[in-house]
Amino acid sequence: MDTLCHIRDIQRAIIAYEQKLIREHELTLNEAMLLCSLSRSEQLASGEIAELLGLTCSNTSKVISSVEKKRLIRRLLGKKDKRQMYFSLTKEGWQRLDTIRSKEIALPDELSRLLEFFEQKEPYQTNY
Repeated sequence: MDTLCHIRDIQRAIIAYEQKLIREHELTLNEAMLLCSLSRSEQLASGEIAELLGLTCSNTSKVISSVEKKRLIRRLLGKKDKRQMYFSLTKEGWQRLDTIRSKEIALPDELSRLLEFFEQKEPYQTNY
């Protein structure tokens, strides 16, 4: 039962963080995580984005579309396969990400403790 209560507290902290992110940067958590993911790669396919964000393909498509409308990412045709779409940050996307990084949003205590715990462990792995 304690585990469920801890997960509830973490979920509430993530929701509170996302609300601040929306107010201060006009981006949802998934949109901001998309920018962060693209900043670490030259370009990504939608399937790669879905995997990195832990979203379904349908939800990923919605997040990509929303961020595209904000002109923060651009769509690129694959060089080998013209049917394949890739995404990369625009100049505006890099600027928005820099703004987010320079104006850090205070983390709720529950998330701060978790991040401290993870930072003490080995480098973060995305393979589950």
